[in-house]
Amino acid sequence: MAKHEVTPEQLAQLDEIFARARAAEKQIENYTQEQVDRMVRCVAWAAGNPKTFQEICWMGVDEAGAGDRNGRYGKRHKILGVLRDALRQKSVGAIETIPEKGITRYAKPAGVITSLIPMTNPELTPIVTAIYALKARDVVVFSPHPRTVKTTNKVVQVMRDALASIGENPDFLQCVSEVNMDLVAETMKRCDLIMATGGPAMTKAAHSSGKPAYCSGAGNATMIYDETAIPAEAARNTRISKTSDFGSGCSADGNIIISDAIYDETVKALIAEGGYLATDEERALLKKAMWDEEGHRIVATVAVSPQELCRKAGFEIPEDRKFVMVNSEGIGKEFKFSGEKLTTLLTIYKYEGEFENALKMMDEIYKVGGRGHSCGIYSFDEDHIQRLALRAPVTRVMVRQPQSKANAGSAENGMPMTSSMGCGTWGGNQVSENIALKHYMNSTWVARPIMKDQPSEDVLFGEFYDGSVTREQGEVIKF
Repeated sequence: MAKHEVTPEQLAQLDEIFARARAAEKQIENYTQEQVDRMVRCVAWAAGNPKTFQEICWMGVDEAGAGDRNGRYGKRHKILGVLRDALRQKSVGAIETIPEKGITRYAKPAGVITSLIPMTNPELTPIVTAIYALKARDVVVFSPHPRTVKTTNKVVQVMRDALASIGENPDFLQCVSEVNMDLVAETMKRCDLIMATGGPAMTKAAHSSGKPAYCSGAGNATMIYDETAIPAEAARNTRISKTSDFGSGCSADGNIIISDAIYDETVKALIAEGGYLATDEERALLKKAMWDEEGHRIVATVAVSPQELCRKAGFEIPEDRKFVMVNSEGIGKEFKFSGEKLTTLLTIYKYEGEFENALKMMDEIYKVGGRGHSCGIYSFDEDHIQRLALRAPVTRVMVRQPQSKANAGSAENGMPMTSSMGCGTWGGNQVSENIALKHYMNSTWVARPIMKDQPSEDVLFGEFYDGSVTREQGEVIKF
């Protein structure tokens, strides 16, 4: 994002936006549960109905020049899941009671949120954010990615119009019309909370703003296929994950570590699912096309079809191929294909012998990148699944599921639905979980007196207790 000096006119525009936001904040903070639930249904349908969402998805792909029209629309299931999760929870008044502890928790709004929107989800992320924010009685100012300003403004306007149509204040949701790094910084200065979904630069800016920020980390999703995996099933799920929106998401399968016991059969299954296995020479051409001489990812090859990717590399592949595979040339910073790809290409590795060898390869891959985000396993061996869960430096481990369709929540798993995924301290984030409704709210805890709950000192200190007792006055008596 280019750095530009902020003009007085731009500052005045921001001041006006946030003045309206603060006025709207005072209005929504007293809304009932019924009022906010009605609003979230309204905006979710207005922007997420099939016809409108498809139009806006196609607009986002065309404006950015990245992604796949059909794959982008396929993310609509997240709107349904987020709405499901939001409607099942309380967000007004007492939302939790723990009688045995005498605790009651009350929900309060977080205030005015600045939401930083990624290029890869300029239509979906605003809808998800709006659902959770309105449910929590927050107000949002959206800050688009520079490459998709029109798309994000369009979807926000659709939601504003929907609010107005039911007599609600459209200023609960606003969007800035100009974007550059300094303007984004100014936008973040004026809010109470930042929701940042995007790349490392965006995350760094959010954490440097001086305001609380929930951010997403970078991905490099790695899958292990052990000897118990069913190659056809695993290959099908990897194809689904890798081809969704041309692999634009950081959740998409990027590295596949395959047991030697099923390696040949699995490669055949991946090819049957539409994979193209590049030769060593073609791998070298792809590397040159995807990274510049300084090792920076070349944007023109991000989230493109496998045919376009290979054409940019200087060779052709059949039109029926859905993704490209390259054999590993090694793991490490110097081996680019062991890092995040963000396109329709994945790297395949073979591990021999014990499952521990797969875990060692996984360890090395996450030293390259993607710590905190996601990994997965195709296995029916519970010991292997548990060992990966204990070992992997990630927030999410998906078992026998397509990563990009599962780790942000699915109707077929229990993960909270979201479009923003915290990656813990591994990924430079403050939470290691999916960012959902609870992160959009403050809480007030009310504690009533209960029967005294304090174990004796010999129980607490165990073998280290020496028989001394400390009186309330501070006098120590030795028995």
